[in-house]
Amino acid sequence: MADSADSQHLVAAAHGGDQAALDALLRRHLADLRVFVRAKSGPALRAQESCSDLVQTVCREALQSLDQYEWRGEGSFRRWLFTLALNKLRNRADFHAAGRRDAARLAGGDSALGGVAGDHGPSQHAIGNEAALRFEQCLDRLADDHRDVILLARVVGLEHREIAHELGINEGAVRTRLSRALSRLATLMAAG
Repeated sequence: MADSADSQHLVAAAHGGDQAALDALLRRHLADLRVFVRAKSGPALRAQESCSDLVQTVCREALQSLDQYEWRGEGSFRRWLFTLALNKLRNRADFHAAGRRDAARLAGGDSALGGVAGDHGPSQHAIGNEAALRFEQCLDRLADDHRDVILLARVVGLEHREIAHELGINEGAVRTRLSRALSRLATLMAAG
């Protein structure tokens, strides 16, 4: 991750209208944002919405609402961006749950973690997509509290105290839950 001074400079430049600075900030977090959106959306929402479209929408909303963002130290832009994503996912899930869309009409989808595998050849890209899909399927099999703590710790990059605040539990419970969740995920991954 980039140093704090560089991040703060990019945020200040982006606030000043520097599109290249905002693009650089978004690029830093795009791969993890894709992972977060796919994993957090779950199978039901993924069946109705393209995760790539959701990520694009989050990035567009970040562009449009940057004036609402305030620098609060290293990691604050990432937390703000992932909060936008979480709110978008909740809104879309609520929308579909309310029955305002016919899920059968919507044939969405995209390749697993589109682009996260990097700029490799076709075989490496396929292997990366296969591994990402397997990871996603194992995450889907976790209990919600285990999936959430893994996403917050490993994808969003929150510290234990921040996760504790987000989940409404103490730091010791975060450590225990994360340990158990990672152990369960490893078991599922090993089982195939």
